[in-house]
Amino acid sequence: MAAVEHSPLFETKSAKGRVFYKIFSLTLFVGICFIWVFRVSHIPRESEVGKWDTPSDGTFSSGNLSDKDYLKADPGIEPPVMVINTVLSVMAYEYPPDKLSVYLSDDAGSDITFYALLEASIFAKQWLPFCRKFKVDPTSPAAYFKTIHSSTHAKELVTIKKLYQDMESRIENAAKMGRVPEEVHSKHKGFSQWDSYSSRRDHDTILQILLHEKDSSSKDVDGNVMPLLVYLAREKRPQVAHNFKAGAMNSLIRVSSMISNGEIILNVDCDMYSNNSQSLRDALCFLMDEDMGHEIAYVQTPQCFENITKNDLYGGALRVIFEVEFHGMDSLGGPLYAGTGCFHRREILCGRKFSDQYEKDWNEYKNIGDMKEVSLHELEEQSKALASCTFEINTLWGKEVGLLYGCSLDDVMTGLSIKCRGWKSVFYNPQRRAFLGVAPNTLPQTLVQHKRWSEGCFQIFLSRHSPAWHAYGLISPGLQMAYCYYNLWAFICWPTLYYCVIPSLYLLKGIPLFPQMSSPWFIPFAYVILGDSSYCMMEFLWLKGTVKGWWNELRIWLYKRTSSYLFAFVDTILKSFGFSESTFVVSAKVAEEEVSQRYEKEIMEFGSSSPMLTVVATLALLNLFCLLGMFLKQVFMSEGGLRIFDAMALQVLLSGVLVLINVPVYQGLFLRKDEGRLPMSVAAKSTALALSACFIFRNLTNWFDLPDQFRGERNTLWREEWMED
Repeated sequence: MAAVEHSPLFETKSAKGRVFYKIFSLTLFVGICFIWVFRVSHIPRESEVGKWDTPSDGTFSSGNLSDKDYLKADPGIEPPVMVINTVLSVMAYEYPPDKLSVYLSDDAGSDITFYALLEASIFAKQWLPFCRKFKVDPTSPAAYFKTIHSSTHAKELVTIKKLYQDMESRIENAAKMGRVPEEVHSKHKGFSQWDSYSSRRDHDTILQILLHEKDSSSKDVDGNVMPLLVYLAREKRPQVAHNFKAGAMNSLIRVSSMISNGEIILNVDCDMYSNNSQSLRDALCFLMDEDMGHEIAYVQTPQCFENITKNDLYGGALRVIFEVEFHGMDSLGGPLYAGTGCFHRREILCGRKFSDQYEKDWNEYKNIGDMKEVSLHELEEQSKALASCTFEINTLWGKEVGLLYGCSLDDVMTGLSIKCRGWKSVFYNPQRRAFLGVAPNTLPQTLVQHKRWSEGCFQIFLSRHSPAWHAYGLISPGLQMAYCYYNLWAFICWPTLYYCVIPSLYLLKGIPLFPQMSSPWFIPFAYVILGDSSYCMMEFLWLKGTVKGWWNELRIWLYKRTSSYLFAFVDTILKSFGFSESTFVVSAKVAEEEVSQRYEKEIMEFGSSSPMLTVVATLALLNLFCLLGMFLKQVFMSEGGLRIFDAMALQVLLSGVLVLINVPVYQGLFLRKDEGRLPMSVAAKSTALALSACFIFRNLTNWFDLPDQFRGERNTLWREEWMED
C-alpha cells in the first residue's frame, strides 16, 4: 500500500537581516565591554534575546476541529455593549456552529451583563445569517457598522443595523438605571438565580445555558443550529480566595468539560473582539499539522488595539514586542502565553506532559457520553458544582492543573509551566489582526497597566516557577534568557533611576562622570549611544511607526521604568515578606468625552494625583533644575565658560534629552488649564522634592562631591598637607 503524502498546514520563514543584526549586536557588545573597562560600575542596556532569530509563520490551509471560546466580563469597567460585541464576533466565526461553544465568565455576577447576553442571543439569530450571507468581517456589529460606508446590500444593512441599535439602546438604558426591566426579569427564569445574590463577592454559582442544540428555539432565522452559549458567574464567598482571573478561567474549564468538552480552548478578554473570522481556522492549522502539530500546546496571537493614535501617544501598540520579540521567541520554543487571544489544547492546559508519541485523531469530537441524554436543567445543575468556591480544596487545581495561582500574571506563569513540561508554542500574527481591543488612553491607566505586568513578571522570577532556576534544563537557554528578560522588567528601574538622577546632580556640581570628548574613551560611549538609538528608531520606522511615535515610545519607556517598575519592585518585595496582599487591577475601558477628545489630539492626560505621577514630575523637574543651574553657573558665572562642555558633553546631552522628553510634564505642571493637567498637589510636591534634592546635594561636603576615582587623589593631597603641618 502506497504511503499517503500530506502537505504541511503552515510554514516557518526566517526573517531578513538576521546577519546584520547579529553583527551589529556584537559590535555594540564590544563597545559596552570598553565602557565596562572604563567604569566597572556601569550597568548596560538590557539585551533583547528574542531578536537573534526572527521567523515568521503563515498557514496554508484550514481544518475542522471542535472549539470553544472563553470570555471574561466585569460591567463596572467593561460596558455590557462592549462585552456582547465580543461575544457576537466569536459566535460568527467562519466555522461549523455545531462545533463552536461560547462561554461568558462574569466575575462581577451582574444581572445586567446576563441581560445583555440574553439580548445578544436573540439578536444573533439575525446577525449570524447576515454575516454568512455577506461575508462580514469584522464580525463585531459595532466595529462592522463603523467601517462599512457603502454596500451592495443596503436594504439588509439598514434592517440589521436598526435591530442592533434597538438592542444597544435597551442594554444601555438598563445599565444607566442599574436594573433589568421588570417585564424582562419576570419572563426569563435565569434571573431567579440572583435571589441568593448578596454582593459581587458573596453569591451562589449562577449558570445559564442560553443556546443549546437540545433547545429547538436555538436556531437562527435560516433554521441553522447556533453555537452553544453559556453564562457563568462562579460562586464567591468573602472568606474563600477566588484567585482572580486564573480562578475564573479554571471554573470555565471545568464547567465546559461537563457541557461541551471541546478539544481546543480559545480565551479572549471581553474588550478584544474578533477582527478576523478566519483566525480560528488558521490557528488550527498549527495544531493539526502532521509533522509539528503534536509539539504545540498553544497558539498565541498579538494584542492589538483599534484606538491607537497616529503617533501612539502612550506606546500602547507594543510594536517591538509583538512584531519582533515574540516572533524571535518562536525559534527558541515559542512565545509567552499573554492571557488573551490564545488557542489552547484543553488537556495540555490541564497538566498533560509532552511525549514524542503524543498524537491525536483530529476528526474525533469527544463529548461526555452520560451527559448527552440529560435535560438542560440537569446539565446546568450538575455543572454548577464544578464552579463552587470549595471545589478546588485538596486538589491540584491552580498548582499543576489549569491556570496556576499565586501571581497576578497567572497566564505568563502557566505558559512557562507548559513549556517546562516539554511543549512548544507558536506566535501567529496574521496580516489582518485576529483580535482588536481598547488600549489605555490616559497616562495613569498606562502606568498602572505596566505596573501590573512588571509586578507579575517579577513575582514569577522570585517564585518556585522562576525561569532562572526552575526552568533550567527544561527549556532552551535562549528561551530561559528571554523569560528572564521579561521577568526582570521591575529590576530595570534601578539603573534607569541612576541615569535620571546621578548624572544631572553631578552636572549641577560641575563634576564629570563620563570621558571628555577629546579622550579615546569617548568613542565607545558615543558609538553605543548613537548606534543603539539609531537602530531603535529605524526598527520602529520599519514597523510602520513614525518619528514622533518613536519619541513617544521613548518617553513612555522612561516613565514606566521610573514609576511603574519602581512601584512594582517595591510592592513585590513587600508582598514577599508578607507586608501586603496581591491585587488584580483591570484598566477601565470607558473614557469621558473630554478625555477621549484630548487623546485623539494626542494631548497627554494626567488628570488625577498619584504617587507614580509625583515621581515622574519630580524627576522631570530635577533634570530641568540641574540643567538650568549648570548653564547659569558655567556659562554666565564661571571663568571656564563653554569649555565645560568638552569635559561634560555626555552629561549635558543626557540631561538635555531628559528635559526634552519631559516637555509634556512641564506643560501639565505650569501651562495647561484643562482638566487633564497635573493637579496642583502634584506640582507642589514634585517642585519641593526636586529643589530639596538639588539643595541637599549641592551643599554636601567635598568628600561626597567626587566620584570614587577622584577620592584617592583627594586623600593623597590631604595626607601630604597633614605631613607638611
